[in-house]
Amino acid sequence: MPLSSTLAVAAFTELSQAAGLGTGKVPVGLSRSATLGSGTGAGKADKVYQARRTIAASGTDDLDLAGVLTDAFGASITFARVKGLFIAASAANTNNVVIGNAATNAWATLLNATGTVTLRPGAVLAAIAGSADPTTYGVTASTGDILRLANSAGGSTVTYDICIVGASA
Repeated sequence: MPLSSTLAVAAFTELSQAAGLGTGKVPVGLSRSATLGSGTGAGKADKVYQARRTIAASGTDDLDLAGVLTDAFGASITFARVKGLFIAASAANTNNVVIGNAATNAWATLLNATGTVTLRPGAVLAAIAGSADPTTYGVTASTGDILRLANSAGGSTVTYDICIVGASA
């Protein structure tokens, strides 16, 4: 089944200040994108996982990137490489969503095995591998394939949206 993907992240700002008889402005735009064709080589992807998930109070959600997740049509997904990862914590969350630091078989090519990223309510994490990068973020079945997401505290659930784009080889 063919997959076409455009992965993008952007930030645009404009700093302004009164200066003499006018206003000085410094506009800045930083954006990166990758358009991926269908397949498994550099600049290509053939697998996508996307979902809205909920984690119980003080709970964890371990996503096995090699053989447990299913795509939108119910087919099993085994990622060998991740080309893009997007995680958005719901703005309605009370607690944070913590990414990383799985107890065993941690997927540690984006974060190291003990590193974490904390997404406060409404925050977004985006990672895009360069389209010409043949290595990208590797997944090793059975030893390096668990992406952990955790609820930072008790008392309430947290919800997050996730999209993982990658290749099976």
